[in-house]
Amino acid sequence: MLTGNIGQTLLELAWENNLEVEGTCGGVMSCSTCHVIIERSWLNKIEPPSKEEVGLLELTWGVTSGSRLGCQVKLTEPLNGASIRFPGIEEC
Repeated sequence: MLTGNIGQTLLELAWENNLEVEGTCGGVMSCSTCHVIIERSWLNKIEPPSKEEVGLLELTWGVTSGSRLGCQVKLTEPLNGASIRFPGIEEC
C-alpha cells in the first residue's frame, strides 16, 4: 500500500516510491506510459478523463473501463484507500 499527498498525481506517487512507471513525457499528457487502472467503485470520485486523455488511452495496450493516465489523476481526500493498479507492476 502506498500513501501520498493531496494534489500529487499518481505518476508522481509511483516515481516517489521507485515503481517502474515510465512517464516518458514527464507528466504532460503526451504519451500513455503512465497508464493506471482504477477500481470501478472509485471512478465516481475523480473527474472524468478529458478528450485528449481518452485519445491517448485509445492507443494504449490493456485498457479497461477503469483506465486512466497516472499524470492526470491527482490524489484527493475522497480517493483515500482507493485500489489502483499499475499494469506490469506487482501489487504494492
